[in-house]
Amino acid sequence: MPPIKKHIAASLERTGKEYKEVHEWIDDPEKKNERHDFTRVLEFAKMFTEKYGEEAAQEYVFHLSDDLKGKFGHVTEDTETAMKSALTYFGSYNR
Repeated sequence: MPPIKKHIAASLERTGKEYKEVHEWIDDPEKKNERHDFTRVLEFAKMFTEKYGEEAAQEYVFHLSDDLKGKFGHVTEDTETAMKSALTYFGSYNR
């Protein structure tokens, strides 16, 4: 998962604003798992909308999306590499 600095840079690129409060809130070490809980997205997005506006709520969702990509992106790459290796081993790759 990207560090807060990368989340802030992404927010700046998208919106021209850091939304540092949003990113620090999500990644609070003591509550990180709770705040990344996808079953609570609507609840937390509403909180950000009320506190900072709709754009901040969208940045919260982008933060989660970026973390999801960071967490599972390598799994996809590893799987593709393993499949190519296995197919090559059995002579089935590129046929």
